[in-house]
Parts: sequence; C-alpha cells; structure tokens
Amino acid sequence: MTKDLERDLGLPSVLAISIGAMIGSGIFILPALALKIAGPAVIVAYALAGLLVVPAALSKSEMATAMPEAGGTYIYIERGMGPLLGTIAGVGTWFSLSFKGALALVGGVPYLLLLVDLPMTQVALALAAVLILVNIVGAKQTGRLQVAIVVIMLAALGWFAAGSAPSVQSANYANFFGSGVGGILAATGLVFVSYAGVTKVASVAEEVEDPGRNIPLGIIGSLVFTTLLYVGIVAVLVGVTDPGSVAGSLTPVAVAAEATLGQAGVVAVILAAILALISTANAGILSSSRYPFAMSRDQLAPPSLSEVSDRFGTPLNAITLTGGVLLVLIAFVPILDIAKLASAFQIMVFALINVAVVAFREGSTEYEPEFTSPLYPWLQIFGAVSGLLLLTQMGTVALLGAVVIVVASVVWYLGYVRPRVDREGAATDAIRRQVGREALTDVESEIKRNPNEILVPLTKDDGGARERALVALAADLLRADDGRVVAVRFQEVPDQVPLTDDRTVQSSADVSFEKRTEALADELGVEVEADEIVSHDTKHAIVNFAKNRGVDSIVAEHEPLRLRSRIGGDPIDWVVRHAHCDVLLVDNLGYNSPENIAISGDGGPYPPLGVKIAGDIAEANAGDVSLWHPGNGSDEQQRTISDYQSELSSMLSVPVRSEAFRTDGGVPPQPELLVRRGADQRLRNALLDNGPTVPNPGCTTVTVYPHESGRPSMIRRLLEQMTF
Repeated sequence: MTKDLERDLGLPSVLAISIGAMIGSGIFILPALALKIAGPAVIVAYALAGLLVVPAALSKSEMATAMPEAGGTYIYIERGMGPLLGTIAGVGTWFSLSFKGALALVGGVPYLLLLVDLPMTQVALALAAVLILVNIVGAKQTGRLQVAIVVIMLAALGWFAAGSAPSVQSANYANFFGSGVGGILAATGLVFVSYAGVTKVASVAEEVEDPGRNIPLGIIGSLVFTTLLYVGIVAVLVGVTDPGSVAGSLTPVAVAAEATLGQAGVVAVILAAILALISTANAGILSSSRYPFAMSRDQLAPPSLSEVSDRFGTPLNAITLTGGVLLVLIAFVPILDIAKLASAFQIMVFALINVAVVAFREGSTEYEPEFTSPLYPWLQIFGAVSGLLLLTQMGTVALLGAVVIVVASVVWYLGYVRPRVDREGAATDAIRRQVGREALTDVESEIKRNPNEILVPLTKDDGGARERALVALAADLLRADDGRVVAVRFQEVPDQVPLTDDRTVQSSADVSFEKRTEALADELGVEVEADEIVSHDTKHAIVNFAKNRGVDSIVAEHEPLRLRSRIGGDPIDWVVRHAHCDVLLVDNLGYNSPENIAISGDGGPYPPLGVKIAGDIAEANAGDVSLWHPGNGSDEQQRTISDYQSELSSMLSVPVRSEAFRTDGGVPPQPELLVRRGADQRLRNALLDNGPTVPNPGCTTVTVYPHESGRPSMIRRLLEQMTF
C-alpha cells in the first residue's frame, strides 16, 4: 500500500521553488553565451523566451489543478497522450532536470573560485550531497530553505541592478539588431531553458496546500516576475560593459559588478550566484525525484521507487536514485554539453504539454480543472508550434541527443512498461472520436450517392451459375435507384489473332450469353444490358470500357491467384488500382438473396462504401446488418465505438445490431455475406494473395475498393488503425 505525500507547501514556498528553479544558470551563466550569438539583442531574446513559455505555463497550471499529483509533466502527458509518450516525458524530463541541477552546481563554482582557490569538482560533489540529504529530510525543510535562498539572492541582484543602472552607457546598445532575426531566435532557443523551472512546482503539486489557488498563482506570478528580472538584469549587464567584453565569460555578472560597484559588488554577486545556483540544484533534486516516484505508481518504473519513507515522509528511493545520477554527472560527464541536449528535450516536452491540454478537453476522460487556460485552443497551438520552431535552433547535436533519449525511453517502454500497462491516453480517445466523426460524414455522403450503372465483367463461361451470382449482387445494389447492370463478357485472344476474326467465331456463344442475361433481367426485375469485348489484354479492356461508359462501380470476381499471377501481378489488382470508379471484388461462393449481412472494419471505422453496400443489399432482401467489432480493448475504446455504431445505425433504413468478434476460440458469427475493406498494402496482396477471410462455409465476401477520390488519406488511415 503506497502512502500519500503530506500537503505542507504554501504559496510562499511555491513561489520560492519556482523562482529559485529559474534564477540560476539563466542569469549567471547563459547571458555570456547568448551575447556571442545575438549581441545586445540578447535582451529581446530573454523577453521573447519568457513570452513563449506562457502557453506551457498556463497549460500546466490548468492540468495541475485538475490533477494535483506528484510527477507534474509526466502525469499530464501520460494521462493525456498515453503511457508511451508519458514514459518518454517522464524519463526525459527526469534526466533534463538532473542535468540542469548538475550544471547549476558546476556553474556556480567559478563564482566561488573568485574568492577562494578550491577544487571545482569536489566542491560541487559536496554541495550535491548536502542537498540530497536536505531533500530526504522532507519537503517542508526544502521549501523553507528555498524561501531563505531566494530572499538573499534577490536582495543581492536588486542591489546590483539598482547600483549599476546609473552607469549604463547607451553606446553599448549600438547596432542592437546587428545579429538579425536568426541570431535572436538562436539566442532565444539557448536561453529558453532559463524558464524551464517555472513549472517545476507542478511536479510537487501533491504536496501543495490549496492547489487550485496556489499552483496557478505560483506559476504565473513567478514567470512574470522572473521575466522582468531577467530582462532588467541583462539590460544592465549589457549597458555597463564594453561590447563583447563579457561574451564567453564564466562569470559575466561578476565582471559587470566589478565595473560598477567595485569589490563589494563582486562579493554580493558571488553570494547571489552561489545561492541561486544551489537553489536551482535544490529545486532540481526536489522536482526530478518525483518523476520516477510518479512513474512507479503507474507501473512505468519499478515499484520500489514509489515507496515513501515512514521516518521522513519523502520518496527515499526516488531521491536516492536521482541524487546518484546527479553525482555521476558532476564527476564524469561534461555537464554543459549534456545540459544543452536536455534543454532541447525540455522544449519538446513543453510543446507536448500544450497538446496534452487539447487531448484532455477534446477526449472523454473526466477532466475538471479548477483553473482553465484562456484563449483555448489557439494559445496551445501557438505554444506547440513555437516550441518546435525553437527546437530547430538548438543545433544538430542537441536534436540527435534528444532523439537518443526518446529511443532509450521507447526501448524501456517496450521492454518493461508495455507488458504491465494496457491503458491509453485522452488524446487517443479524442483522435478516435474525431476519426469516427469524419467517417460518419463520409458514410452520410456515400448513402446519398445513387448509382446509375454497374459493370459486371465476366471472363469465364461457366454456364451461368457464377454469372448469375455477380449480376444478382449488382442488381441488389441499384434496384432501389432503377439503375442498370451492364454485363460484359471479356475475351482475351493472342496478339497474333485479329480481333475481328475472333468476334465471328464467338458469335454463337454471344447468342447464348444474351439469352441468359435477358432471363436474368426478367428474374431480378432490373434492366440488364449484355455486351462482349474481345481484346488482347483483358484488364486494360475492363478499365477502358468502365471509363468510356462512365459506370459507377465494377463488380468483379475475386479468385485465388496462381503462382504465375503472384509473381507477374494480379490482373484484378491492376484493375483496382487503375479503374476510374469503385471496385467490388466478390469471393463468389454463391449469392442467393442474403438476409444477414455483416460489415468488418478491419482495424478502423467501417468503410463508407461498404456501409452503403451492406445497407442496399439488406434492404433489397428484407435483411439486417451486423456491425462486427473486436471484443477487446480499453473501456474508453469500447464506449467510443459503441457511440460511433449507434450514430451509424441511425443512418441505415434496415435493422442493425452490434456483434463482437470472438478471438478466444468461441463460435464465430455466421453471416451469409460479409463486406470488408480492401487492404492498402497492394504489393503484398499481389505477391501473397491476401484474399478475404471467409467466416464460415458458404459465406460470400465482398471486398470494397473505393475510387481514389473516396479513400481516406494515408495519415487518416494510420490514425484509424492506431485508435480503433
């Protein structure tokens, strides 16, 4: 039995954690690097980065009030986008925060070395060990430490800004936009990570008092405050130093303080820098340790990581693991490079946060936030798109590093998570419902389409039995519209035989064929027109005749392929791909006024053309339609499919029932006719004869291939297969 975390973090602690998580490398390290890219326009880069964080901050505030649980980003993306993306977000953000915490500790040491000569790595390791112990002791102590650190840090920075402002030289802002838009965007991408800490408090939402009030106020308030602080500090830093004098420096704020405030200013800045970077590392340990904790509770990580210490009330194992990773990074890994890679992933995670809000609002999952983001969904779309654009500014190495983290997370998901977890995210259900709505719209349009002529190409003379089945099926499809069946015998002769000579030889057979079609017309009560085409290539003749005649559909017989046809190509498959109309392939086992017609979706919504065909046949024979669907899947999936089937049933004028397809060895359904979607993998069909599966002996199967204009796009078909 897992224990809940104690809610003991008030608004001051929330603000302190968020501000402390941001004011670190973003002000004491990154300005020197950004100056080399954008020059004085680095001021704009910081303001723009703060603006671009707003959508994610508002989105995360909304989701945090709906789900005030430990785990933050992981929880929201996992619930919204499903376990796979939740695993990627959880693992990636955990590493990203650990990397940023390690960078903060190592980045703070150069400021300390301005006063004393100490070994950098050993000092960073010692500071990390102390912070790990503080986090193990408890969140209340952590929050109080954050408040003290932030107060001292802000006082020192305030003195620096106020004392240095009178020394600002306007000449230092000359050629302000010399780096161009590209330089500003590149610098924005670099300093974007300075604001990553704004939403860290959501990671400890389970420990926040009155989360519906304190979380939004803490996130938005800290973002506004920190953005103004960043812009002000950087503006002063640029204005009091000679152009280029601090670019690339490890201690840029100390350089600026020395120029305006002397040694006392340097000491104050050093104190602020050390406290700020320790604060960043402390917040990083606090929030990042909650990711494995939350993932463990959802079975995405080993169960030991969700254990809460009886003595301290904190997730001891999760903090210990995170601390171990932090120590290894400090000791052995070039932190700055790794932090840049993690920053790129952080941008991608922020983009996913915006998408997750859309998934929750559009899906059927219960979702009742106490705070709602304004300007929905445009704000979320802006946040997702701008995040991806910034990601392109991070460089090839950073993008490749993010890919490595994604791949590693996917491997973990496939190896550990997938065998244990079968739930899905709100986005899957939202997409499924949208796909279903689009499919229903297509069905409605298809039902309104009234066929005038159907071509039945006949390539063999079997005495009439197989001909009758095809013509009878075509007749049922257009009987209600008083259409015409065009039955055509296609005969293929060798190239060396003149077509006119063959027509004379076959004239007696033509008379017999015409008599049979006349008899069929009288029996079926529809107009049946007979014709014969002699050609050197049957498949081309069928397609050309259908195009010139302008028929609405082709009803042809599907036969198992011989080896020669599999290798050389199926003529019927060629007709399917080149016909200018719909093609229905019939696995001809006899057609005799079927009353029980089934439709199979084959991994997606029912094909609109298939629905119309099933409805027309059932209406012509006073029958009914069975909607086949898989009997497994999540509860959300079954509810969505049930709603979709109900709306579909209302569109048909015949009785409709839903029938789960048994896959556990039970008795399968026994329809007289099955309508199914034609597969998209045409090459595989041609080589392996991927013909229809017959549910029971004597059941005729109709495989529908709508014309290209009536087929769903590849992306939509992929979404259908993934969600239905």
